[in-house]
Amino acid sequence: MKPSQFAKGFQARPDTTSSEKRTALDRLNAIDGLVQSPTRKTDDVVGRSSQSISQPASNEVESTESIHESPQYRAWRAEHGYRPGQVIELTLKVIKASPFNPRHFYLKSSIAELAVNLAKQGQQQAIHVIPDYDNPGTYFVSDGGRRVRALKEANKETVKAIVIDLPIGIQSYKLGYDLNVQRDSQTVFDNAVVWKRFLDDKHFQSQKELAEHLGLDESTVAVALSIAKLPEVVMQEMVARPDRFGSNMGYQVGRYHSARGTDATLRLINKILADDLSTRQVADIVKGRASAQESAKPAGRQRYAQRLEIKFDGVSVGDLKSYGDDRIELRLRGLSREKRDDILQQIERMLQKK
Repeated sequence: MKPSQFAKGFQARPDTTSSEKRTALDRLNAIDGLVQSPTRKTDDVVGRSSQSISQPASNEVESTESIHESPQYRAWRAEHGYRPGQVIELTLKVIKASPFNPRHFYLKSSIAELAVNLAKQGQQQAIHVIPDYDNPGTYFVSDGGRRVRALKEANKETVKAIVIDLPIGIQSYKLGYDLNVQRDSQTVFDNAVVWKRFLDDKHFQSQKELAEHLGLDESTVAVALSIAKLPEVVMQEMVARPDRFGSNMGYQVGRYHSARGTDATLRLINKILADDLSTRQVADIVKGRASAQESAKPAGRQRYAQRLEIKFDGVSVGDLKSYGDDRIELRLRGLSREKRDDILQQIERMLQKK
């Protein structure tokens, strides 16, 4: 498929009200309804390949389902006797990554863990794929790239899939992006790599145009593109700790890398994790106000020796930290007044004992 064909979906801006855009949105809504329908069972596997699919539904249902379909998808369905929302089983050999996949980084540990789960319990949720009409018999992954990788890791040969009607472009990218955001699995580092590729491949002429098409603030795109200048080995280290490395921290690390290079930046990342540095402290290191080899923490602040997480009814409410030989620090939050007062009284009684 040619790049110009890949980019077809990028021609509709978020504020466009053309019939072309409404049709694309209708198809997205229709797909969402089919996929989330409570009457469909994910273990309704039919056949072993795209050629092994049950007969089409009745003419009345067929007519209703095809209202918002693209001509290519309708022709593909007619050829294969496929019913929208139907779960089929495809060989992994015919599945390939989409050039508009919103995810770029997949943690090896996460894939390995999922592979073990799939090996024991089998695939519980079907992936979504889009036919590659220029290469019949093959499919692009729209949603489920992690499951595909884990199935391969588990030495499986097939995957349960739902074939959906989306062009390989902004619609398929946005669908996957929105799903990942809901799952909290989309990272600024994925955005950085993919958005840079969009610009390099001339799908957009500027970061402003890209921001408009994605419906994002231009500064958000600008920060991601600055992070995209980092080598993947550096981004991989940060992707593994999304709790510590967001867009602001990634931006500061990118600035440090521009001045100091890869080896020094990897050492800085290790220090950020070891010393629990804040974004402001890293910014001071970048500006030369503090040394990456020395503690960037305010004078007098110590690294705790031990930390005990405190839970009530299985819910974390704070922690107890010890410093040196003579200092402890207790921090609790989200307590009822009764529980708070009870804890205070117990502490007072403990301190009054000789």
